[in-house]
Amino acid sequence: MAVSVSSVIGCQGMKEPPTVRAATLPDSADQMLIGVTTYLTDAGVRRAELKSDTALMYDDNTRTELRKVTTIFYTITGTQNATLTAKEGTYNMRLGTMEGRGDVVVNSVEGRRLTTQQLRYDPGRNEVSSDSAFRLTMPDGRVLQGIGFISDPDLNSIRILKNVKASGQRVIIPKQ
Repeated sequence: MAVSVSSVIGCQGMKEPPTVRAATLPDSADQMLIGVTTYLTDAGVRRAELKSDTALMYDDNTRTELRKVTTIFYTITGTQNATLTAKEGTYNMRLGTMEGRGDVVVNSVEGRRLTTQQLRYDPGRNEVSSDSAFRLTMPDGRVLQGIGFISDPDLNSIRILKNVKASGQRVIIPKQ
């Protein structure tokens, strides 16, 4: 009887075991890397530097799912011209392309700022594009909005695909 009383008293001071609140890592990843940096090139020329907090490799290490993404874009002469940040992304090693998702922001060195929820980067074409809603703020405060665009990474030449809305400037849409 004394043994059973002492075991009950001993259990009263115990807390519940800890539980995991965050999502666990997928168990189907080929590899998991922490603090990753890779270079996106075209014909041997560095077009972008891709950094990620966490990288999960899939499909025989040809597709990488990224978390906390930062991409620095470069001109053909090696000068930095823009920076992209996103919550997550995908790097396709076969195609050499990168996609950013979740609060994507591109800041050019000249002060242009583009925000969207999804953006693709193709170093072979040296262009960023999206079919999602976006907002482009110019250094002088003018704002362009629309759905879908194609642009160079430093946002100098942008083609808006649909629903153009602009403040503070005249917008001319060429006929197709």
